[in-house]
This record gives sequence, C-alpha cells and structure tokens, in this order.
Amino acid sequence: MADAKRVVKRVQGPAQRQRRGIVTRSELIRSARHVFARDGFEHARIEDIASRARKTRGAFYDNFKDKEDVFLAIFEEDVVRDLTELGSLLLPLPTINERIEALAQYLANLSKDLERMLLNVEFKLYAIRHPHKRKRLADLLRAMRLRTSIPEVSRLLPQLDGKPASTKLIDCQAICSVMDGLALNHLFDPDGLDNWALVRYLRLCLQETILEPALL
Repeated sequence: MADAKRVVKRVQGPAQRQRRGIVTRSELIRSARHVFARDGFEHARIEDIASRARKTRGAFYDNFKDKEDVFLAIFEEDVVRDLTELGSLLLPLPTINERIEALAQYLANLSKDLERMLLNVEFKLYAIRHPHKRKRLADLLRAMRLRTSIPEVSRLLPQLDGKPASTKLIDCQAICSVMDGLALNHLFDPDGLDNWALVRYLRLCLQETILEPALL
C-alpha cells in the first residue's frame, strides 16, 4: 500500500508543480499591474513585484526575464480577455452597425479602467524615453497583435477580411491610438469629455476604419 502511494505521488508531482507554476505566474502578473500603476514603469522594482505577490526574486526570474517581459505578459493577458468577451458580445449581433456600436461601448468602458490606462501610458513613455529600446518594444507589441488580435478581429468584423494583414495592423494601431488619447483626456477631465462624447468619437473612428473602405 505504501509503495502504491509513493507511485501516485510521483505521478502527480509534475502536474502539481505545473499548476503551482501557473498560479505563481498569475500572482506575479497581478502584482506587477498594481506596482506599475502605482510607481510607474520606470521606477517599479522587481523586488516590490515579488514581495507583493509573496514570492521570491528568484520566482520572478523563473517566470520573466525582466520588467519588460512581465509587462508584455500583462498586455497579452488583457488582449486575450478582451477578445474572449468581445466574441460573446459581437457575434450574436446581426448587423455591422450593431457590432460597431457595441464595440464602441466596450472600448469606452475599457477607457475608464484607470489602472489599465496608466499601465499603457507608462510603458509607452518608458519606451519613448529609451530610444534604443523603443523599436524592439514596438516590434514585440506589433507581433503580439498580429498573433492574437488581428485574426480574431477579422472573425468578429468580416468587413475587414479583404484587407492585407499590414493594413489591418495599421487600423488596429490607429483605433488604439484614438482610444489612448480619448481615455487619457476623459480620465483627466471627465466633465469636459464625458461618456457620451467618448462613445461618439470611438464610434466615428470605428466607422471610418471599418465601413468607409467597404463603400469605396
């Protein structure tokens, strides 16, 4: 009986370690979100990220190469969650106009997520302040969008199917840029740029990007 228990324990060991590793990585990502938003990307310390997650510095480096690596993991986690939510939101809607309206409302709600918007701005400011890193970081974000966002967005918005991947990527970056600017100003002055205006200008951007080429 004791030998059988030892065999079971050995069989379960790797799976248990894998589950613990997934949990540790998730806890470090959640901690990094808070620390980056609180301290700024530039001043955030790996020690603080690990400490807040109740992990060691070694545990951080078992999962990530550096702060840039964990930020990219945050970005990818957000994108995957957004696309999952958008699938259930947009696919039941029968017309493109309804999908655009729902997408504008969704993006407006994202724009109110203070922590997420701060993370986005902080990371881009960090890259701009360090020109030798900017291109590499921009390339990494671009590659991530091509791998995750672009195929799924094409499925949700079939009107984009005729465009080459490079054009879809530019469209995606343009929409994200408009959203960044609107979100930053909405958070700074919510009375001057209220939710109605936020949705309106996001809708206009989406219509210009998605509908206009189809009318040409």
